[in-house]
Amino acid sequence: MAARLRFPLLVLAIASLVAAVWAGLLRLGWSLPQGRPNLAELHGPLMVFGFLGTVVSLERAVALRRAWGYLAPAGTLAGAALLLAGLRQGIGELVLLAAGCVLVALFVLILRTQTTAPAATLLLGAVAWVVGDALWLHGDPLVQVVPWWAGFLVLTIVGERLELAAMSRLTRSGRLLFLALTLLFLAGLACTASDEETGIRLAGAALAGYALWLARFDVARQTVRRAGLPRFVALALLPGYVWLGVGGLLWLRDGAALAGFVHDAELHAIFLGFVFSMIFGHAPVIFPGVLGVSIPYRRPFYLHLGLLHAGLALRVGGDLAGSATAARWGGLVNATAIALFLVSTLASAALARRSRRARVRVVRRGHPAGVRR
Repeated sequence: MAARLRFPLLVLAIASLVAAVWAGLLRLGWSLPQGRPNLAELHGPLMVFGFLGTVVSLERAVALRRAWGYLAPAGTLAGAALLLAGLRQGIGELVLLAAGCVLVALFVLILRTQTTAPAATLLLGAVAWVVGDALWLHGDPLVQVVPWWAGFLVLTIVGERLELAAMSRLTRSGRLLFLALTLLFLAGLACTASDEETGIRLAGAALAGYALWLARFDVARQTVRRAGLPRFVALALLPGYVWLGVGGLLWLRDGAALAGFVHDAELHAIFLGFVFSMIFGHAPVIFPGVLGVSIPYRRPFYLHLGLLHAGLALRVGGDLAGSATAARWGGLVNATAIALFLVSTLASAALARRSRRARVRVVRRGHPAGVRR
């Protein structure tokens, strides 16, 4: 029964992604139908929880094969739906908080069976989700909330990369440096409760450090020399690490920017440049694992990857130059990249399925007795 939930949950996550991108274009000032009042305000929650939170928690629920684990992705989608319905007076936020608690329970289960630094880092990422949503539910300002949302995604990704690095004989100094960066990052997030400026700057220093750590120790440095899918994944990850460094340096330089150009550059360097580079790179691996369908790597995948980074360069460059026009067009290019990513991924899956059916028909024609049976 739980396996049957995978496809509809992922479809609804993609629908949330589309709504989040639409809301983001509205925030940039593009004239589009709103559908409901204040849709633009939901851009962040729909992206972080409705799409990314659903994908992360769904992947873990599938991997652990626990039926109750599906409450996490179902909860993120229910919370996103409640927000879209206008039920924001604590109801939608509370459902998202409950979903985060289920994800924490999943990672506790993992940590009990695998007492490792990567598993602990992934657990810390889920805790960051819960803390950030609890602050949001409490009514705290977004300058204290959004860094925890970023922490959820950053810790989830670096935890997974740490696991791969550890498999490639990570040095003791590399492990200690990762631990120091994680402690600094968590200290910065905690500090935002009392001193936003200092907290953001500490967290920014840690993000810049993570970027350097990944550039030095991540396996993408080796896999980029291979052909096909390994090279594509590496060429998605390595620019993502650059964007993580850019976001960290902006946090370190500007501190708690509440709004405006700097705020836009800070957040999208991290959430788009870093996080979506990971999504684009790992989609041919994650989606088959979740759905059990093949998504073969195809060379046109480089098109949406290139558009993502080109659009973000235009957007962040426009932000730093104070050009609203450049930022708006950069955002539109990013939206186009995400749309093309969805189309390319679905097309690859459809072509693979058609090819598989064709092979089955050829085999059956060669074995007519087997067909009669």
